[in-house]
Amino acid sequence: MADVAKDPARWACDGTGALSLRLARGKAASAQLPPKEQHLITSFHPRFVYPLFGEEQIIYGYEDLDVQLAFNSSTLKNYLSINYTAMLPESSAAKPDSIEEVIYKFIPPDYTKSEATFNADLESAGTNRFIPPGKKISSYRSLPSKGKTKSEHFLSSKRWERCTSDQMEEEEEVIYELWAANWKTPGFREYHRRMQILVLLYIEGGSYIEEDDDRWEFVVLFERRKLKSSDENTNPYTYHFCGYVSLYSFYHYPSSIRLRLSQFIILPPYQSNGHGSMLYSQIFQYLLTRPEVAELTLEDPSESFEDLRDKEDLKMLLQNNVFNEKPMSELIPFPREWYEATRTKWKLASRQFSRLLELALRWKFASLQEPNKEKLERLYRIAVKERLYRFNYDSLVNLPKEERRERLEDTFQNVMEDYDRLLRGERREID
Repeated sequence: MADVAKDPARWACDGTGALSLRLARGKAASAQLPPKEQHLITSFHPRFVYPLFGEEQIIYGYEDLDVQLAFNSSTLKNYLSINYTAMLPESSAAKPDSIEEVIYKFIPPDYTKSEATFNADLESAGTNRFIPPGKKISSYRSLPSKGKTKSEHFLSSKRWERCTSDQMEEEEEVIYELWAANWKTPGFREYHRRMQILVLLYIEGGSYIEEDDDRWEFVVLFERRKLKSSDENTNPYTYHFCGYVSLYSFYHYPSSIRLRLSQFIILPPYQSNGHGSMLYSQIFQYLLTRPEVAELTLEDPSESFEDLRDKEDLKMLLQNNVFNEKPMSELIPFPREWYEATRTKWKLASRQFSRLLELALRWKFASLQEPNKEKLERLYRIAVKERLYRFNYDSLVNLPKEERRERLEDTFQNVMEDYDRLLRGERREID
């Protein structure tokens, strides 16, 4: 007991390092993965564990702790394994954290601690193929190598393309599908209970949502892979969970709804590969087909997600020639009637559309060859500053006139620097 008191750090484990997650597949599905895709079935760590183990994110009472929470990559059923080389003696005053008891509160109770049972469940997928709950709303595939040409403009995507026909889907061994669901979708409520722990582990400040609120809807991203060893008489496709989005609807006067994107998750094995951009852009395309949706907004986005949204929204508008509908001289100052009609058509909130218009004009100025360019740039500065003044009115209105001008100029320059960073495709610097 004296040793425990002398060296308490010996028993304190970093929770994010001690907990490993894994998306597991059956033997045939795993063997089919080429070397460059083996990372899809290797372990990865959570960003946060404080919702489970407290603000310090420490799991206390163990040495060399290894907690593994595996998910069947299709059904998301869990296997829990807890291993360590030593545990705090029972005679000590402090008690070790009850790891299984903690995790039990956040996952469905049908998890297993038997690796054999879990592996048998993985292999049963060969005869009982999982089909995602809900309705497929979109799919995309990797661009064929012959299609990789120079970008039409700086925001063009080179990596993925939307599948616009069944033939495009059938040509590929691997495609990615988006499935829409809500609480009324058969089987989805149970599926959501399996995936919701990821909100706690990957979204700062994330929390579980109420199942009795029918204003929630969801879009889940799956990798669909064709098994090479499939029997001709069975479904040849396996589905593997990649991430998901939750959306919440609000009344929008007079007879429509505003959807707020609340939770957005792409799991680490699928990150840094363009899936987040495709998931967001394909959801937006889906919402454009729904007449009852007036606009899409975001709930407290991270800076990285703000960048993703800005780039995808701007790309969508540029690809549809939205800013070519009028000559540059008629876009500055921003024409109110055109502004409202265009913003409404593309279901964008007012502040977001203003920023996109400012971004697009900033980009167009770089190649503008007009005798009145200086005048247009001056009008642009005035229009942007007017928006910034309205947005920051409460903090600016009571300042002395000269200080207010300086503060507004500093804000304008910071916004322009950030626009230029976005247009160069650079990420934000993190302090």
